[in-house]
Amino acid sequence: MKRKIIQSEKRDTSAGRLQQSGQKPKDLNVHARSQWQWTWTNMFLLSLCIFSASIPFLLHIFSASIDLSRPSDIGLNHTINMYLTPEQGVRVGVWHTVPEHRWKEAQGKDLDWYEKALGDGSPIFIYLHGNGGNRSAPHRIGIANVLSAVGYHVLVMDYRGFGDSTGEPTEAGLTTDAVYLYHWVKARSGNSLVCVWGHSLGSGVTTNTAVKLLEQGKQFDGIILEGAFLTGRVARDQRMEHPFTWFYWKFPYIQFYLFNPLKNNILVFPTDENLQKLQTPLMILHSEDDHLIPIAIAQEIYRTAKKAQNSDKRVKLVTFDGSLGYLHNGLYKDSGLPNIIREFVESLMT
Repeated sequence: MKRKIIQSEKRDTSAGRLQQSGQKPKDLNVHARSQWQWTWTNMFLLSLCIFSASIPFLLHIFSASIDLSRPSDIGLNHTINMYLTPEQGVRVGVWHTVPEHRWKEAQGKDLDWYEKALGDGSPIFIYLHGNGGNRSAPHRIGIANVLSAVGYHVLVMDYRGFGDSTGEPTEAGLTTDAVYLYHWVKARSGNSLVCVWGHSLGSGVTTNTAVKLLEQGKQFDGIILEGAFLTGRVARDQRMEHPFTWFYWKFPYIQFYLFNPLKNNILVFPTDENLQKLQTPLMILHSEDDHLIPIAIAQEIYRTAKKAQNSDKRVKLVTFDGSLGYLHNGLYKDSGLPNIIREFVESLMT
């Protein structure tokens, strides 16, 4: 009985407070739910930010645990590992993946077979990856698999100082490594097309390499730039429009600083200046939601290259809708990418 009286008194007291404040019990419930919704929403967004920030770390841990000399350990059963020596004291690791239709034939084959396979007439892509990590990063394997499925050879190199490659990474050194790989491929490829695909930091290495080859009277048959930037300074300092802008703005161009051998070196990579010297067919790929390099940079690259080559046909810009969620590294997931690549390569043959 006493307990009932106390509860009744509490109800009366609460009702009095509600009457004084002008609030109804239902209003309080709505307010409480609103507070909980606000709290959970913020907790969710914070967790999402933390997860997004941890992705580079998780990818680094994953790739660092792989024996790069054994690509078959991660399912690359038509890929061989090799080491090249672009300069004395420098050894760079390279994966060569043959066209998918030759995967059965490739089983158990040695390096000599893979070298001879480069002369089978299939187009060849040299893939120059972005900063941080190594050639086993999932998005790099993804691009190699797409190119192989279309019917092309793919050579993915870890620059000096990256992965299991030796040497001190510098802008000049990375360019030297790429130039060497081009000549190594050309010495074995016969009349096959030799193209280059540069992603992120690799786009700067690509245009540096293309200009260096031009000085030697050589050139790639085609160039693809994915997630490219204009200069190293733009890539590090450009503010990003993205739900997690605050994170990337607080830690500018995070990939240049996180697990990146180049982080203590001065970088220039004058892509804008390089493009003004080139007449090589070029395709630019960029996701509209790229959280590291804004789509506006790709559009500026397109205008620069188009003006230099004075051609709508030799320079193409292909953008991917931001709703697809590809960000900076996910274009390999697009189902339409194989046809986009195939059409570009076929245009080089006409």
